Amino acid sequence: MPLASIPSPSEGVWYLGIIPIRAYALCIVLGVIVAVWLSERRWRARGGQAGTIVDIAVPAVIFGLIGGRLYHVITDWQTYFGSRAVKEPYQALFIWEGGLGIWGAVALGAVGVWLAVRKRGLSMSAVADTVAPGIAFAQAIGRWGNWFNQELYGSPTTLPWGLEIDIAHGGEPGVLYHPTFLYESLWNVAVGFVLIYAGRRFGLRHGRLFALYVACYTLGRFWIEGLRIDPVGGVDHAVHFLGLRINQWTSIVLFVLALVYFFATRNKTGEEVVALPESGPDDEPDPAHGPGQADPGTGESSSTTAEGSSGEPPSGASSAADADGDEPTGTDKPSAEASASDASGSDASAADTSVSDAPGSDAAGPVSSASGASAPAGADPAASGSSAQGDDVVSAAAQKEGEQAGPVEAETVTKEKNSR
Repeated sequence: MPLASIPSPSEGVWYLGIIPIRAYALCIVLGVIVAVWLSERRWRARGGQAGTIVDIAVPAVIFGLIGGRLYHVITDWQTYFGSRAVKEPYQALFIWEGGLGIWGAVALGAVGVWLAVRKRGLSMSAVADTVAPGIAFAQAIGRWGNWFNQELYGSPTTLPWGLEIDIAHGGEPGVLYHPTFLYESLWNVAVGFVLIYAGRRFGLRHGRLFALYVACYTLGRFWIEGLRIDPVGGVDHAVHFLGLRINQWTSIVLFVLALVYFFATRNKTGEEVVALPESGPDDEPDPAHGPGQADPGTGESSSTTAEGSSGEPPSGASSAADADGDEPTGTDKPSAEASASDASGSDASAADTSVSDAPGSDAAGPVSSASGASAPAGADPAASGSSAQGDDVVSAAAQKEGEQAGPVEAETVTKEKNSR
């Protein structure tokens, strides 16, 4: 008689009124929650947007459950169909009774993930690397559902951690069995931590971390599967090919493929899309400017537009040029040169101002517009000389600028003369 053993639960389902609460389903749900929580944290750490993994998990879980059940029914079809079937065909839909193949769950779950990331424009490899440790931990938790269902146990053993199995579930009195659910659960926990460490230590990207997960899981699954005695592929016995069970051959194939991918992509570089740029106010067109126009103050066409619309240069443009010591440009140049010439001469007298303001001074406007040089009537000779010198500079600058000076320059010159 063994000195120690692991007892199996007497109940795997509880009732809340008429609603059954199944331990197998609870283990799966808890595993999904842990996987999503961990993957969400890892995704944000990579710069991804919050809530992305939660959204992706919805189709992934749905597709995963369907894929896992399909794999189980396909590999154990004789349990539900045929003359030796021990269950009715419709019971193939009873997912709560157990029977989820991890191979089908991961494969079809990956299809759900691909559809989600394709719609969002994200990198499939980046998502796969992010969720790999979470999948391992989810499997570790989900395996405890096999314990509640007293299923998928191993061959008889005398080890002190042997598992007790009821007669109703295929056990024999006084016989202990390898707790393969516990072996795989502990193995998956170790795989999860190895993946986290390897991802941080070696910076595995472009799907290499997910490939490492597949290689590590299949390595453990191969020897654990060899301990199991459940009839995979048959009704009362497991189907073997060259001495190995179906799931062992599946483990070998996936292990080799994972290693090939891992080494084939060892030099792969490039950016992986984890978040799409959000459009902000700067990305929207500015209704105040037409195509190809810049903001005021950049020296481009928008500056000319702002000046032309008001007839005056933008406030602060001349003062900024004066503060930097730069020579005024554009339409400000004639006006600035005229002001400089006026400052070098003598100040205009009060009489000049009076004459300029008189009705007769209106004649100076057309003259200034035509020639760019005209002294106000009655002005002081010295001041007129200085003004004439300044007007000559203005006229020369206007001729140099050509036809671009236009009415704006003429109006500017007139305002400068009127202010003297």
